[in-house]
Amino acid sequence: MNPTPKKYSKPLAAAALGAIIAAPLGALYTYSVRAQAPAHTMQAPVQTAPATGNAQAVLPDFSTMVQRYGPAVVNIQVVEKVPASYNGDDSDDNDDDNGQGSQNPWANTPFAPFFRNFPQQQPQVPVRGEGSGFIVSADGLILTNAHVVNGAKEVTVRLTDRREYQAKVVGVDTNSDIAVIRINAKDLPTVKVGDSRNIRVGEWVLAIGAPFGFANSATAGIVSALGRTLPDSGYVPFIQTDVPINPGNSGGPLFNMRGEVVGINSQIYSRSGGYQGVSFSIPIDVALKVSHQLETTGHVSRGKLGVVIQPVNQALADSFGLPRPEGALVSSVEKGGPADRAGIQTGDVILKLNNTPVNTSDELPADIAEMAPGSNANLQIWRKGGTQNIEVKLGSMQEKRTAFNSQSSHNGGKLGLAVRPLTPDEQHQANTRGGLLVERASGPAAEAGLQQGDIVLSANGNKVASAEDLRSAVEKSKGHIALLVQRGDSQLFVPVRVG
Repeated sequence: MNPTPKKYSKPLAAAALGAIIAAPLGALYTYSVRAQAPAHTMQAPVQTAPATGNAQAVLPDFSTMVQRYGPAVVNIQVVEKVPASYNGDDSDDNDDDNGQGSQNPWANTPFAPFFRNFPQQQPQVPVRGEGSGFIVSADGLILTNAHVVNGAKEVTVRLTDRREYQAKVVGVDTNSDIAVIRINAKDLPTVKVGDSRNIRVGEWVLAIGAPFGFANSATAGIVSALGRTLPDSGYVPFIQTDVPINPGNSGGPLFNMRGEVVGINSQIYSRSGGYQGVSFSIPIDVALKVSHQLETTGHVSRGKLGVVIQPVNQALADSFGLPRPEGALVSSVEKGGPADRAGIQTGDVILKLNNTPVNTSDELPADIAEMAPGSNANLQIWRKGGTQNIEVKLGSMQEKRTAFNSQSSHNGGKLGLAVRPLTPDEQHQANTRGGLLVERASGPAAEAGLQQGDIVLSANGNKVASAEDLRSAVEKSKGHIALLVQRGDSQLFVPVRVG
């Protein structure tokens, strides 16, 4: 199935510790501007071949690896039956999103008036998709993407020797985009699983899959970056590569130079819907932990801290007095959640988790999610110019969000903000106390991204309930002021240059 590009604007939003992934059946995720290891088999080293015109330069030759492990890569075909979109209305306004709405079969006939309000039985129409997967145990256990098989009524696995099997879906975890399926077979070829923690940026990698249904196709490239966090994919620190990945490659393996699987191909970045040089794979270490839980319990448990975080840039570091931009800035704390009970506050910067530095905010969600609910997390935080340690007993991951609807102003002076206090009804709707409603933003505030309808909750860590509170905070600031802003269901610290 062809992917539908997801276009992202630049709203004021914070990255929560975890989010849900969703995609059409069998589609490759596309973003525009997210057990026990099987027994090792014999290693298939990569051969090198002289580069044309330069006998001293060599390029990798993956032919031995493809021959050795290609048979363990499978093509997955899925069928889901969904109701036709007919609703008994024969008007021209009844088109679906593709402009091909189902029409009343009795429209434009003398019988149309009799069937206009008559209950219609919606026929089931098959929706087909396909992807890739790879065999991790000789008795038929296969790993693939959740978005390939989630919701499928029929799953067919096709091997390279043209044998076909009906597969059973063992478990699906949409949050990490991992699925485990099984076929009833023995003595199957298997891949060799590696350690994704050992991969390095710049090393060669190989993908095998079924792009556009062309089974057992091999493409190669290099690792471009590690630990990428994508929108709505906070559980997974993706491997970014420049390996050509297209629809149908979803769920296929990413091999390193030693013939070991280090990732599962999952998503691409594209403005066209097809490959444009940026692809993302799920680290195999993450996939194995998820698949083991799916096999043993049927679901995946994740630790929950109960905060919303954002990156720390230089302006925010200056505002909070940090020696350098590092860690994860807490922009909101879930009321009654694990962090709230432990004393974590909005404005804290998490510097370490269990004595391991949190260099960027992208690292924290996946690290917390890997911890078991009920376990203790030791956090080192930065608060009011100094560090302190806090121990948090983690909860179990679940989402919680708030919402609000917005409606004499005071000028924010050097910031270019026109604000007023929220009415009691607006505070109730926004689920907050105090705060200033932005009625107009210009100058430095507009340049920083503030806009009408935002709610300013605090300035440099101090709550603001009046325009005078904000003006006082501005006068005390040097260079930048960190405003905690709520927009819709998200909170975010915004550094604003003091004019």
